[in-house]
Amino acid sequence: MKYKLKHQTIYSYANAVHNYQSILCLQPLNSSKQICKNFKIEIEPKPSKIYSRTDYFGNVQHYFSIHESHKSLKVVVSSEIQVLYKEVQLFNSITCEEARMKFQTDHALKIEVLQYQLPSQFISWDEEIVAFAETCLIANVSLFEGVLNLIKKIYTEFQFKSGSTNVNTPLKTVLKELKGVCQDFSHLAIASLRSVGIPAKYVSGYIETLPPKGKPKLEGSDASHAWISVYIPEMGWCEFDPTNNMIPQQRHIVTAYGRDFADVSPLKGIIFSSGDHKVKVEVDVIPFI
Repeated sequence: MKYKLKHQTIYSYANAVHNYQSILCLQPLNSSKQICKNFKIEIEPKPSKIYSRTDYFGNVQHYFSIHESHKSLKVVVSSEIQVLYKEVQLFNSITCEEARMKFQTDHALKIEVLQYQLPSQFISWDEEIVAFAETCLIANVSLFEGVLNLIKKIYTEFQFKSGSTNVNTPLKTVLKELKGVCQDFSHLAIASLRSVGIPAKYVSGYIETLPPKGKPKLEGSDASHAWISVYIPEMGWCEFDPTNNMIPQQRHIVTAYGRDFADVSPLKGIIFSSGDHKVKVEVDVIPFI
């Protein structure tokens, strides 16, 4: 499947910004699952230079600074993506208990995955989250099946409600109120897995949304998305989407991997100004031949 991807972010400031430093994490990855072509960044006001680097997790980041006074900032990122279809081979994998033991006893594997088993900036857990996890990740059940049960539980028991949370909303609140967005559901799934010793990553990217039957697709109606990747011995890293209760395939585009949202924030920076600001984000994921 081929897509034209456009991600537009517009900041409007109450007072002029005199200096702005920013890091973007918006370039889709090249991997065995997808190919990114014709990547382009357009920024207004135009910075003198944009620097790129690959971070610790293998994600592509871009840094820029703007030193002229401005009251709005527009960042448009565009690219062409080919998502390579790869059928997921489902089989009765190692059990949850066998996997936990392997992560403890296989020294090389433990070193490889340890950072994805530990708490991170937005992910921690308590007895309540452990109890939530243990309803799905049962000792004698295959780990693959247990993760499927976990994402199904989140999908069926929680309400997707835009604006009900923000990046700093604690997982305890999400678990209590049973509502949130893809970021919350991914963090909850990862916390559940890590709480019982299973390594899990946060995945940021995009998903193509489909309009109601007979209706045209609205410009800018797609969205950034988040899901998870779980290490399953014998299979490697396997991706799951708790928001949609599915295994990501051709409609999912990967931008970055990290321990949680803090590692892969699409756009973060420091401004030298005062007063409030507003942000507007529009995303288009358009299939093409």
